[in-house]
Amino acid sequence: MKYLDEYRDPELAGKLFDEIRETGKHHWTMMEVCGGQTHSIIRNGIDQLLPDTVELIHGPGCPVCVTPLETIDRALAIASSPDVIFCSFGDMLRVPGSEKDLFRVKSEGGDVRIVYSPLDALKVAGENPEKEVVFFGIGFETTAPANAMAVFQAKQLEIANFSMLVSHVLVPPALEAIMSSPSSRVQAFLAAGHVCSVMGYWQYEPLVEKYRVPIVITGFEPLDVLEGIRRVVVQLEEGRAEVENAYERAVLREGNLPAQRMLKDVFTVCERTWRGIGSIANSGWELSDKYREFDAAHRFTVTDIKTQESPLCRSGEVLQGLIKPNQCQAFGTVCTPRKPLGATMVSNEGACAAYYRYGRFAEVESANT
Repeated sequence: MKYLDEYRDPELAGKLFDEIRETGKHHWTMMEVCGGQTHSIIRNGIDQLLPDTVELIHGPGCPVCVTPLETIDRALAIASSPDVIFCSFGDMLRVPGSEKDLFRVKSEGGDVRIVYSPLDALKVAGENPEKEVVFFGIGFETTAPANAMAVFQAKQLEIANFSMLVSHVLVPPALEAIMSSPSSRVQAFLAAGHVCSVMGYWQYEPLVEKYRVPIVITGFEPLDVLEGIRRVVVQLEEGRAEVENAYERAVLREGNLPAQRMLKDVFTVCERTWRGIGSIANSGWELSDKYREFDAAHRFTVTDIKTQESPLCRSGEVLQGLIKPNQCQAFGTVCTPRKPLGATMVSNEGACAAYYRYGRFAEVESANT
């Protein structure tokens, strides 16, 4: 397939593996930030083919996984309300709340609909003026522009029965939280190319200067990931710490300026809780005062919902790169895709889901013997 096969060429992959093997003289630990990169690495066996000098650990870049449990419970409460049509991307429907998920709400009679764009939800609102239509707006900088556009259009078109439950998170503050943690083992990052296609990578430059940790922006195909790893190893071996763009076909330093202007108009930066990690200052977006009337959390008065995570779930440690999924005793036993304890087991970008889908059970088996 054009534009994909070029980045999956096994001969070129072999050359990159050789270069990484020849360049790396010391042991280096690097984190791939995005869950899409994690799935590419596990699906293609990249981590198993790398030399022992390179260790990959998995980061918090799965938007579904880091959406707080409180927000999931708020979504469930809103979706269970009469006269509400609750719209969401499909990957949120199986994410467990405290007692159930959106599929359960739907089976109990709630009007829960899968949409493929926030603008689809806006269309549903226009077609159902007697209903309250709520869109579940989660994700990183990647999905935020489309969500901002939906709220912007709702205001322009005066669609008053549309609102959004917002739980957007921002990557740079999360990376800084990891860098500044005393328990962090991360010596370099593979940053997510799609986030940088929106926001650029100028925000990473002061972080690299402050913490002396290299950041290389990569894509998601095997050759993209391998080239990112190769560049990281070269930097570490040479004692350099710089921001490098290995995804030039999609990313500019300044990013997408029209999208950034839309984000600045609709959202304002706020403190955000990350599921399994905790609160991180300036790591989220919420609707600005200009668009506050479209905030579903306030329209449905669900902000007082409090929750508590399962004590068996160690997804927070997985998301911080402190353990691998198969080092959790619940992995594949009491926590499976059918009965997940945390979102990392059901999300299409979750690290636990990747390990389960591609059969990485070795650590648990050895730990249980």
